[in-house]
Parts: sequence; C-alpha cells; structure tokens
Amino acid sequence: MVDLRIVRPEDDAMLEQWRFVHNTIIPTHLLTLDDVRDRSKRHHLEVAYLGEVLVGCSTVRPPAEDAPAATVIARVLADHRRQGIGEALYLRGLARARELDAEAIETVVLSSNEDGLLFALKHGFVETERYVLPGETIPWIDLRLP
Repeated sequence: MVDLRIVRPEDDAMLEQWRFVHNTIIPTHLLTLDDVRDRSKRHHLEVAYLGEVLVGCSTVRPPAEDAPAATVIARVLADHRRQGIGEALYLRGLARARELDAEAIETVVLSSNEDGLLFALKHGFVETERYVLPGETIPWIDLRLP
C-alpha cells in the first residue's frame, strides 16, 4: 500500500475526520467533536489516508490496572475495504498495545458490521460477550485473542 499514510490526529480538523469515520461505521453511537477530543486524551487514535483521501481510523484503548487488556479497533470506510488498509491499521494497533504491555488483546464490533466481525474472526479473535447498551438496539460483540 504505497500511498497509505497513518497518523495521529494533530488538530480538530483531523479529529473531525476520525469522528466522521467512527460515526459512519458506528451510526448507533454517534460521537461529538468534544467526545473525540476526550477520547484522544485517554486513547491512542490514528487516522488513515490513501494519498489525500480519508479511508479509516483506529483506536487503541490502553490497559488499566483493573483491566489489563488493551482494546484494538480498526475501522475502514466501506469503499476502501479489502485493500489491506484494515490490516495495516490493525497491525499498528497491535504493536501499540504490545508497547503498552497489554496482558491480552481485545476488540469490539457492532454486530451489524459484518465486515468488521469477519475481519476480527479471521485474525483469531474469539467472541466473549454480546450486549446491548442502554438506549441502543443493536448488540455489541466483545472479542479477545486467545
């Protein structure tokens, strides 16, 4: 993937692009720019571009003392899937989680995101839980690498 560029958001414009990808792929849990600003302080966020075109984003939630697993999430806009972008985002996220000394690696997928679920299963993740958040109707799926 010659022109793929993955970077941390440097300003509100880039955080807004991260938000756009998130909200497009997860329409049941829309975030505001303030939500994303807050997440960028707690999590490792990245935005992916193919040339100058926005194609995806990722999140790595670091492990915590009471939850020693890191959560790695790669999101790719539908028109850009099956080109290796998700793989690149996932591998970067996995490396970041390992740098943070995560004892385990998890991910979470909205059940309606069939491509995302297939991607996680293909990469060895195993489903651990399904649940519906208050006010939502579509289940989330937690998965973990064995």
